[in-house]
Amino acid sequence: EVQLVESGGGLVQPGGSLRLSCAASGITFNNYAMGWVRQAPGKGGEWVSNINCGGSSTRYADSVKGRFTISRDNAKNTLYLQMNNLKLEDTALYYCVKYVFCGIPGSWNYRGQGTQVTVSS
Repeated sequence: EVQLVESGGGLVQPGGSLRLSCAASGITFNNYAMGWVRQAPGKGGEWVSNINCGGSSTRYADSVKGRFTISRDNAKNTLYLQMNNLKLEDTALYYCVKYVFCGIPGSWNYRGQGTQVTVSS
């Protein structure tokens, strides 16, 4: 059974930082690209970032480029999202997703339960 468990969300002031983590189990982690998507209150889902299975290639949505950094530790089966210079519009439920294949771009087929990020003064 695939399990993706996110952590690290919380309440932060504008300009602050958070680091999200996603612990994966039930899969051969280093075989799959991984990513993050988010959903803000009253809005549809938004793709945030992804990373290929080896960690050598990354992509970002324009809205987070230059502020967020995705990374992975295949030895620990863990995905990360370092979020800096957070803005009010980054407030959302952040989900870790597993992709179908190793490469990016692509389609994801599993999603975690999410971790809430709230940016507020």
